[in-house]
Amino acid sequence: MERKVFLKSLGASAAFALTFPCLHGCSSDSEDLEQFPEPDGVDFTVDLDAAEAAPLANNGGFILVKSAQSLGYTDIVVARNLEGNLIAASQICSHQQTEEVRFISEDGGIFRCSTHGSRFSQNGTPLNSITSNPLRVFNTELTGTTLRVFE
Repeated sequence: MERKVFLKSLGASAAFALTFPCLHGCSSDSEDLEQFPEPDGVDFTVDLDAAEAAPLANNGGFILVKSAQSLGYTDIVVARNLEGNLIAASQICSHQQTEEVRFISEDGGIFRCSTHGSRFSQNGTPLNSITSNPLRVFNTELTGTTLRVFE
């Protein structure tokens, strides 16, 4: 085989070898990727007077809660939206189940996953084309300084 032909074939093979893992990593939502299990059976309280809850005193503030639901820990982001209401959603992104969802103050306050840039409204509706799967949101109920987060 001539060197030119060999180098051409090597170039295409090397390009495929380098791009295939990236393309596979950004595959469709339909794959069953269970890096982090979706929260289930959520029902816990947050003491808003506790030091850990201090960010919730300000509109746009949020905390991350690891709740021991039947010892199968669940990851929840609890936020005070820009209107002052307390809201909660799964930290587990509906795109590829990474636990990177946070509340940000952009566009009136949204949930955003930093892994691939998925964006969700406060009711869990996807806001961009990265995923068509909604983010799981939870009910909240405030009694005095105790916030209940539940399904």
